Amino acid sequence: MADIIKEILKKVGESSISLAAFEGANIVLYTKDKDFFLDNGGAIKAVVDEFKKRIELRPDPAICMDMEKAEKEIKKIIPKEAGVDQVIFDPQRSMVVIEVEKPGLAIGKQGSLLRDVKSKTLWVPLIRRKPAIKSQIIENIRSVLYQHSDHRKKFLDKTGHRIYDGWIRGKKNEWIRLTYLGGARQVGRSCLLLQTPESRVLLDCGIDPAMAIDNPGAYPYLECPEFKIEELDAVIVTHSHLDHSGLVPYLFKFGYRGPVYCTEPTRDVMSLLQLDMVKIMRNEGKDPLFSSDEVREMVKHTICLDYEEVTDITPDVRITLYNSGHILGSAMVHLHIGNGLHNLVYAGDLKFGRTEILEAAATHFPRLETLIIEATYGGKDNVMPALKDANAELKQVITNTVKRGGKVLMPTLGSGRAQEVMIMVEEMIRNKEIEKIPVYIDGMVWDVTAIHTAYPEFLNSIIRKQIFHKDNNPFLSEIFKRVGSQKERLQLMEEHGPCIIIATSGMLVGGPSVEYLKGLSSDKRHALIFSCYQAEGSLGKRIQNGEREIAFKGDGRGQEIMKINMEVHKLEITNHSDRKQLINFVGKCQPKPKKVIINHGENSRCLDLASSIHKQYRVETNAPRNLEAVRIR
Repeated sequence: MADIIKEILKKVGESSISLAAFEGANIVLYTKDKDFFLDNGGAIKAVVDEFKKRIELRPDPAICMDMEKAEKEIKKIIPKEAGVDQVIFDPQRSMVVIEVEKPGLAIGKQGSLLRDVKSKTLWVPLIRRKPAIKSQIIENIRSVLYQHSDHRKKFLDKTGHRIYDGWIRGKKNEWIRLTYLGGARQVGRSCLLLQTPESRVLLDCGIDPAMAIDNPGAYPYLECPEFKIEELDAVIVTHSHLDHSGLVPYLFKFGYRGPVYCTEPTRDVMSLLQLDMVKIMRNEGKDPLFSSDEVREMVKHTICLDYEEVTDITPDVRITLYNSGHILGSAMVHLHIGNGLHNLVYAGDLKFGRTEILEAAATHFPRLETLIIEATYGGKDNVMPALKDANAELKQVITNTVKRGGKVLMPTLGSGRAQEVMIMVEEMIRNKEIEKIPVYIDGMVWDVTAIHTAYPEFLNSIIRKQIFHKDNNPFLSEIFKRVGSQKERLQLMEEHGPCIIIATSGMLVGGPSVEYLKGLSSDKRHALIFSCYQAEGSLGKRIQNGEREIAFKGDGRGQEIMKINMEVHKLEITNHSDRKQLINFVGKCQPKPKKVIINHGENSRCLDLASSIHKQYRVETNAPRNLEAVRIR
């Protein structure tokens, strides 16, 4: 593989190519020959078929039309009805991103308009849907990528050389080992180190959001002797929740400069949540673990993949991401290790059931020997009611609270649960099942919802169709009001009548949800609804367990006592699979796994689920502890 570019150039014809480079596992050829770029006579397809690699032909930047002229030409070609919003050039890679309201009209019949852009400007066009709600984080991320286009081009080429230039550690024998640096028999700080004779890959790198920032138990065991940051080849992030992604920028603080693989929505949402974490720490007078500079560095080194897109990440590891059904862009990671030696699926957090906004987790894989699944709700008693029952319960609590003239406070995770709740409430109001009252959105929820509208292809077919028709987009309903300041927050608690407040954090660990709790807790008219997992030690868990007097630090006046007089409810909806779904998921996996490893759950739940899966399917199961190394081959 070391000379793959030389071999490709021999087949294509070196005279036609001005530059050949890697973009990760992909190979990009640049040409100064306009005619060859527009019609290569099938030469590129022939080498793709022969080498079984993704190979792309682009124009050399030297022959691309001047950017100002090209933008005018693009706006002539694409009809006004398509709603062109932004035209963003990436001159290092001869690509232009065209952001539009209606992608279908911009692409044209069978791609005719894109071909026109390509032939008249000699730029490679990419069409993106304009988010229905303006997203500052998406704009910032794209700005970072384009500002550092030259750096990124070199980084992607270096990544490709690591993949193709052969073994650097020497292949002595064949083995595969997983070491748990976090997330074993616990919920939080998920972090697994995959080792082969050649590769070192980190699967997730999260924190425990329920723990205090100065508690070492909040972070993975990165001081483990087996983990050496200078040897790390790649990081794979399954999804954006902080217990899986919260410590990734910390790796860059200590010198990591390799690739981070995830989906586009995961990159955007995790960047947003990480920046918010930095902001919250500073507001609390604490030193952040990392700065916005490290988040920016992470973005520069992120390689985004679509579901079912196959790519090599090291000489002996190939990955494919599959929908896990958990939150926007969440993925199960299929690892094809050692040229067929072993196939492993790390499911991250999964939902094996269609939800209000997502399709159910995928179950079909090309090959599968070892499956790693969560046990968040894997205990004997963790059987959730049907979604219609949860809907009915939510409707009843809202109706009763409105009758009392009270407010409904719903602390939620900013990504996933909040959007599910928004869709449920919007549907109830649209169908006149509950009174039309305002729904106030606070914290990260609004920004994450904006990201949802930018990636409708990751949502289920019903919501996707609604987003495609602007008038039907549920996220744009007039009932949703954004809370943008502390002043608005205070006014909302003091002056407004009945309403619903959806705010982060879901476990009442910092964020605006705690401020609302302090302002509303003493009034019996109000209701508090928990709709997500409450980790041990979190304020949410303490209230859920019946604690009704909470001591907290006052404003320079020592401790104050907060009395919880408002109604407290637990709404049984979740973006995780319950016990029944988890067992069914294992049974539906094709092919059937030979070994199942259980993680991401309380001790008893992991052990119980492991035992049940072993008894039902007669497969080997294991529930490792943190710092335990599991030899899977």
